[in-house]
Amino acid sequence: MGYRVQTLAQLKAGQLKGITRLQLVENLTEFPREIFDLADTLEILDLSNNQLSSLPDDLPRLAHLKILFASNNRFEVLPEVLGQCPKLEMIGFKANQIHSVPEASLPLHTRWLILTDNQITALPECMGQLQRLQKLALAGNRLTSLPASMAQCHNLELVRLSANALAALPSWLFKLPKLTWLAFAGNPFSHTLVDPHADVASVPNVTLADIELGDKLGEGASGIIYQGRWLNSAMVAATGSEHIAVKLFKGEVTSDGYPADELDCCLTTGEHPNLIKVLAHISQQDQLGLVMSLIPQGFYNLGLPPSLETCTRDTFKAGTKFSLKDITKIALQLADTLAHMHAQHISHGDVYAHNMMINQQMSLLFGDFGAASNLAKLSTSERNAMQAIEVRALGCLIDDLLPFAGANDEALRAQLRQLKALCMQPELSCRPRFSDIAKTLTALC
Repeated sequence: MGYRVQTLAQLKAGQLKGITRLQLVENLTEFPREIFDLADTLEILDLSNNQLSSLPDDLPRLAHLKILFASNNRFEVLPEVLGQCPKLEMIGFKANQIHSVPEASLPLHTRWLILTDNQITALPECMGQLQRLQKLALAGNRLTSLPASMAQCHNLELVRLSANALAALPSWLFKLPKLTWLAFAGNPFSHTLVDPHADVASVPNVTLADIELGDKLGEGASGIIYQGRWLNSAMVAATGSEHIAVKLFKGEVTSDGYPADELDCCLTTGEHPNLIKVLAHISQQDQLGLVMSLIPQGFYNLGLPPSLETCTRDTFKAGTKFSLKDITKIALQLADTLAHMHAQHISHGDVYAHNMMINQQMSLLFGDFGAASNLAKLSTSERNAMQAIEVRALGCLIDDLLPFAGANDEALRAQLRQLKALCMQPELSCRPRFSDIAKTLTALC
């Protein structure tokens, strides 16, 4: 979370008085009572990576507590006491052994609920009362359905349903006016891979023996990216370069779903000038991976991930500036890329500035298929709705970038604002399609 881990010794010695954030990683088996000494100021409590299985009944004494993280602990039931915390709005219990979510455990003002990688089979019907809910992460559970009451969650923007046991997507999901980022790969109704290690005719299948791994370039939810070089001279000849980037997927399930589904969606999408080029795939029994072109010098991230404050919207470096023409060019390249993806029946699921790279010429490279879903088994109306959901994401991107543009072409600004409004209108069937958006932006360029 980007802030300092404190110690139990500091807490017990009274050295943390007045702090607003507390993070303890101490193999805790019990909730330290000294935390209540911070009740006048504490807003964020992170007890992740401990051995906790319960919380005290008087937790609501932490009257200012807004955010509670307890991932990688031993909870089997989401604690009911959470529902009584007066200001709690962000709850993260990823990677526990939770099988039950009692009605009483959910505060009515919840905005952000992370229950990824647990054993939950059902959610309570009271979910529909969470009117402020914006972000809901449920990947890697055992859900067979979602409560019908959730049709009332009109502020839901980001939903992760991958790697569950859903028999279908509920129809109300495609009517939520603000839904923007949806992932559902790895459910029985969606594209199921008969053999995730099967060869893909269009992309060579290689092994780790063909590659020498170098420095780590980056890390995401689903894998680690390394610099590498081919040891296989045939692959050097086939790809035109010795130097490559290699993404090695982590274990079975990530915050976005199964690595095999990410690999499948990436390969199914195929090539596009604005997608990071895939050169080969690794489909060993013990390791899945992607071999990609190295990103050329001069490219940098368009944005930064959302913060605790922005919840679902990207953040940007101080001093960020774009011209209105820059924004138009970025939006056009993205619309064209997403038109290509949806033509292949693939949704990206994570259309965010932090997953895009640009250079000084505003050339765009788009990547990270961790939250992608294969739409091949959906009906035409469901596919159209999935496209409309991602069209809203393009609208959000334009909305996020416009404040960084100087006042040099007010006519163009007005046209971009109008396009943004069309992309973000509440009725999904009224939103334009990516191919039409690309034509509009081409005319503006």
